[in-house]
Amino acid sequence: MRTVFVVTRHPDVARLGPALERAGLTAPVVTPERLAADEGGSADVVLLDLRDIPPAAFAILQETYAERGVVQIAIAADEQLARVTADLAVDDFVSLAASAAEVARRIERALWRRHGIDSENFVNCGALTLDLSNYRVTVDGEALVMTFKEYELLRFLAMNAGRVFTREQLLNRVWGYDYFGGARTVDVHIRRIRSKIEIRGHSFIETVRNVGYRLVAEARQEAADE
Repeated sequence: MRTVFVVTRHPDVARLGPALERAGLTAPVVTPERLAADEGGSADVVLLDLRDIPPAAFAILQETYAERGVVQIAIAADEQLARVTADLAVDDFVSLAASAAEVARRIERALWRRHGIDSENFVNCGALTLDLSNYRVTVDGEALVMTFKEYELLRFLAMNAGRVFTREQLLNRVWGYDYFGGARTVDVHIRRIRSKIEIRGHSFIETVRNVGYRLVAEARQEAADE
């Protein structure tokens, strides 16, 4: 189940929380201060009431969201949206007059555009599919056996397909900031993941020399980088 933070102090937007819950989402209503403290770390989507977030603060939060792969949707009155749409690099914009059903549809579309996650909680990267609800990985329909950390690392790369991450970033995102192991841990897990998913000529994970790794959105029939 996807988590949407409804970020507002206003009842007209807070009403969306219970309605989105009925649509099958986890949708807590949080204040901007709570969101800043959490840094969007436990959310898949943030629905941001632009009346509550100054432009300078919004820019700082956006950088954090982009790094974590959090979908950002701005909600505001039509006249405010008309002024800011050219300046805000968010995934979508929603009018205050929008119904909960429309907001839910926009959230689903934004998740699909950003991560390739469909309404059934699957991430699809060519022949590679991750079932997020059941912690299941398949290639060409064949189920694979993975350890928890292998799955978590692959899930993070798949949900941010096309983006390059350094070994240090992957350690922080998958193992946590308090993990004291070296960057070699990432290399070992990447090698194990490749041995399991890169079958039948598929190549999903690229090594970016002197930088790190990325997962390509579409499988390519070529040899792995390492």
